Amino acid sequence: LPEALDNTLVIARRCAYRVPTRDPILPSFGDGDDEKAAMRAMAEAGLGDRMKTLGIALDSEQAAPYRDRLAFELNVIIDMGFAGYFMIVADFIQWAKAQSIPVGPGRGSGAGSVVAWSLKITDLDPLRFGLLFERFLNPERVSMPDFDIDFCQDRRDEVIRYVQDKYGHDQVAQIITFGKLQARAALRDVGRVLEMPFGLVDKLCKMVPNNPANPTTLPEALKAEPRIKQEMAEEPGVDRLFDVAMKLEGLYRHASTHAAGVVISDRPLEQLVPLYRDPNSEMPVTQFNMKWVEPAGLVKFDFLGLKTLTVLNRAVEMIHHRDPGFDLDRIPLDDPAAFELTSRGETVGVFQLEGSGMRDMLRQMRPDCFEDIIAVVALYRPGPMDNIPKFCSVKSGAEEPDYLHPCLEEILTETYGVIVYQEQVMQIAQVMAGYSLGDADLLRRAMGKKIKSEMDAQRERFVQGAIANKIEEERAEYIFDLVAKFAGYGFNKSHAAAYALIAYQTAYLKANHPVEFMAATMSLDMTNTDKLNLFKQEVGRMGIRLLPPDLNKSDVTFTVAHGVGDEGADGIHYALAAVKNVGREAMAAVVAERRANGPYKDVWDFAGRLDPRQVNKRQVENLARAGAFDGLNPNRAQMLA
Repeated sequence: LPEALDNTLVIARRCAYRVPTRDPILPSFGDGDDEKAAMRAMAEAGLGDRMKTLGIALDSEQAAPYRDRLAFELNVIIDMGFAGYFMIVADFIQWAKAQSIPVGPGRGSGAGSVVAWSLKITDLDPLRFGLLFERFLNPERVSMPDFDIDFCQDRRDEVIRYVQDKYGHDQVAQIITFGKLQARAALRDVGRVLEMPFGLVDKLCKMVPNNPANPTTLPEALKAEPRIKQEMAEEPGVDRLFDVAMKLEGLYRHASTHAAGVVISDRPLEQLVPLYRDPNSEMPVTQFNMKWVEPAGLVKFDFLGLKTLTVLNRAVEMIHHRDPGFDLDRIPLDDPAAFELTSRGETVGVFQLEGSGMRDMLRQMRPDCFEDIIAVVALYRPGPMDNIPKFCSVKSGAEEPDYLHPCLEEILTETYGVIVYQEQVMQIAQVMAGYSLGDADLLRRAMGKKIKSEMDAQRERFVQGAIANKIEEERAEYIFDLVAKFAGYGFNKSHAAAYALIAYQTAYLKANHPVEFMAATMSLDMTNTDKLNLFKQEVGRMGIRLLPPDLNKSDVTFTVAHGVGDEGADGIHYALAAVKNVGREAMAAVVAERRANGPYKDVWDFAGRLDPRQVNKRQVENLARAGAFDGLNPNRAQMLA
């Protein structure tokens, strides 16, 4: 019987992993030809809208590169069978924008597509910034496109509900994830079952190095930490604890739901994959994780919530009170005030640029154009950081740029002779060695993997292509080695450019509309005491007056106080919900009552108008300590009594 059972388990395991790979299953926008024609028509009309915004006639010579690129991309997308995918993404993004739900300008390599730009999926001109379609969708290598979409975090769920309503609640689901037992968790769980003293287990857990980016395993911890072996020798049961924990480490511990991933099908999902109901979600969830939903034919869409989009939206809403025509999408990308702010490193609260190391880099680099912001986003990460001194030195004129070869000057001028982006690797292969951009993307991937056989074949092709272009073999070998070294940690320019746009927008608002920007920024971090204190200090440094909480003037969140500073400058009303231990819902009730029935006259009026089930004694005391009643009754001692 045990032998038969073992055989059965082996067969079951083998069968479980034989998942047939299906073609992508997506809802249809009509039959195949209609779907393709609809996509072409929508993309061409969208390009016309984009050209009109740029002040370029669609039939002009100036628009020819855009028309040619659009035609090329459409042919690739349609030939690969991805027209439906683009139509679905365009549909829910255009719906979100129509509902005034903030959507990010792009994320990842998708920002390099003119079709995506024309369909309003992305908002960054790929040709202006030299972004490559082949980095996103390579005609030489068939793989699913993957758009990761950032939405305002407060309204992301509205977009997902729209998708459910449009395609059917039984055809849309989230994706399961499985949490694994890591070293410390395995020790704690086993220690609890073995009824070992909590203090001992806790001490042992703290001996295991904690590195979330690269978790340390228990065998590695045993080798690296002699104190663990000492505890094994001195404390009974510790060796057994580690023996059992090492057997359990890496096993699945629990199931949860992927934070952003959603699948959309053309039929009820129960016909394609097993489902389960997450008690914390109203949506069904696939029992296949991200690795297995694609072989099953399902396509993943990422609906991400980005706090900065919410900050920008709230700041713009406050700006509209005094400038109704303000449009964040139409701000100039060469604003001197924004670049002066970044050059001084005064970027607390600015997306991607607020860390202390990043601020030091900005002061050293002194960015003065949007392309510099793109480079900042790409350079400040492990690996590329080594090139920051060279980049800054050449930019400042202290050092001459080295373009490696005259034919590469146009590619490397923007980054002062320093290779910064993966797209530059592809362009170098195209210009020097005659690669197509699709083949150049395969070269980039090979360089990243560093498989010797692939690298040898690519080296031979690169060098022979360079020789055919009358470049010396020795120089070609040198450039190949340099590019190969860089390609392993180079950054995607499309993603850097899209996030640089958000960074620039936040810097622009901080430089030109500081009160509204800081009020919005503080509102989104009211529950984070450390961040809120940092922003309070920044508000003081900027010379903006921060008014104390006031029951008759403050809102639930931070708001603009008009004409309260020196010479009538605006200040910021402190948020009622930011007062410690009062709660957002209770303060929403306080503000709603004030708006409905007028200002509070005194503390007794306040107490009489609010339901004690909404605002209790403790919350009132905390408001009083923060000074929220001072504007009603200046005799604070009497009120507290």
